Amino acid sequence: MTFKEEEIENFKHLFDEKKSLIRGVDGCQFLELYQDQQNKSIFFTYSYWENDEALQNYRHSELFKEVWANTKVKFDAKPEAWSVNKLVSLP
Repeated sequence: MTFKEEEIENFKHLFDEKKSLIRGVDGCQFLELYQDQQNKSIFFTYSYWENDEALQNYRHSELFKEVWANTKVKFDAKPEAWSVNKLVSLP
């Protein structure tokens, strides 16, 4: 996600405010926020979900609708999202 420069701190505050609620959603096993080292406007959320059904349930929840409505107005570029499969695990 790429944010307007003036919205970076607002987004970080929003994430900090909502992260525990998101982590508490049934099926959410892990959630972190990352910021690009070179372009401070670029962020990534990284999460593990028990299965796709749990993720889709979150995406249709009131919590997601609230968080998304408050996040998307801060974007400076179209966001991207991926669902991936882990192929290698560290020992």
